[in-house]
Amino acid sequence: MSSAFRTRRRGAAAPLYVEILVRAPLDRVWQLTQDPVAHTRWDARFTAIVPTRVRDDGAEEFRYELDLGLHTIRGTGVSKGTRTARGGERTSALVFDSDDPLSPLGAGRGYWRYIPTEDGVRFLTGYDYAPGWGILGRVLDPLLIRPFVWWLTARSFDRLRLWAESGILPEETTWWRSLRRGRRGRPRARNCLARPASRERATVMDDAPATLAEIAR
Repeated sequence: MSSAFRTRRRGAAAPLYVEILVRAPLDRVWQLTQDPVAHTRWDARFTAIVPTRVRDDGAEEFRYELDLGLHTIRGTGVSKGTRTARGGERTSALVFDSDDPLSPLGAGRGYWRYIPTEDGVRFLTGYDYAPGWGILGRVLDPLLIRPFVWWLTARSFDRLRLWAESGILPEETTWWRSLRRGRRGRPRARNCLARPASRERATVMDDAPATLAEIAR
């Protein structure tokens, strides 16, 4: 991982947290989030995720893209999912980086947790990153970029929920189609929690699975 993330100053913007309840089987949520093709269909933060290598420990290396029309942001990452945890909980850890000068996000790390409940699956993420764009990025990140990244993540999580619960395909909940009058199942970021229900935001990254430290070495 880039040293830019490891050497972030104290007092930097807080890590991001997004949580949503998905009333669908755990295996269904796992499949839609772990399969790279399915993942890019609901997650607006990516337009392509291409696996490149599987490490000896099972972690998967990949490259990702975000097509903005006039420019495509590219980066690389490593992820590792675990299915064996108490109470049936599953996790997925991630580290990523981009040396694209136009990327607002530099090196980062994060995780997904899948927590089965009587009502469905609590699907949540905690992640943090070093801002791109140099000094300008460090100024804009807490004011503009980080709130937008949270909103984009939350809206994407709701697209996943609609797909898993109701079979509403992500292609039906794109930006323009969602604006059509009478459109069923509009994704809304407000359906997500922005912080853990019983914990402070400062503990978000402390709750990361042990696999995150393993793949970040």
